[in-house]
Amino acid sequence: MPTSRSYGDACGIARALDVVGERWALLVVRELLLGPQRFADLRHALVGASSNVVADRLRELEGRGVIRRRKLAPPASSWVYELTEWGRELEPIVLALGSWGMRAPLPPAPITLSATSVLLFLRASAHPDPKASSTIYRLKLDDHVWTIRTAADQVHVQPGEPTNADASLRTDPKTFNVLLDDPAALDAAMSDGSAVVAGDLSALRRLLKAVASSSATV
Repeated sequence: MPTSRSYGDACGIARALDVVGERWALLVVRELLLGPQRFADLRHALVGASSNVVADRLRELEGRGVIRRRKLAPPASSWVYELTEWGRELEPIVLALGSWGMRAPLPPAPITLSATSVLLFLRASAHPDPKASSTIYRLKLDDHVWTIRTAADQVHVQPGEPTNADASLRTDPKTFNVLLDDPAALDAAMSDGSAVVAGDLSALRRLLKAVASSSATV
């Protein structure tokens, strides 16, 4: 059930933790950084949280002004959760926390990795050739499609189908994370079916290599 516990401390850090310090709360925020999500999407991404816990965190975050719930226009007509303007201000904080946490040991197996997690890593770590022309990718991770666009040494990520794509990749978050760490693994992934590629293969290799120079993956 939703909690109203407080540290009772006037410090801004304590007051912030009163708002987003409950277990799973910041991971809900993480999942919303790239766009609105349905309850089912959030439940799928947060494997270790029960439906009741996810619902509680959503109610708390909504009640405290961090997120809002709205209904999409037809034909979708489904309810989604999204960050408010105040909630959006958490993005650099959450990303900095993630960067800091990269030095912590991985939890024992089995571990999970959400599509949003690996895409946030891609967006932050990729450094495409600034002289290269803009390239658009269609990326399908599990059941969701994302549009990836590289332009001017930056990577832009948004949910949904691209109008057109130079290259496309269908895989799962864990395999995609492996490919970001080791682009040479793409051939083996294509051979065993864990990655399906269409379009400009060389463009896809460039995207993976733009990240592989980083010293660590998520």
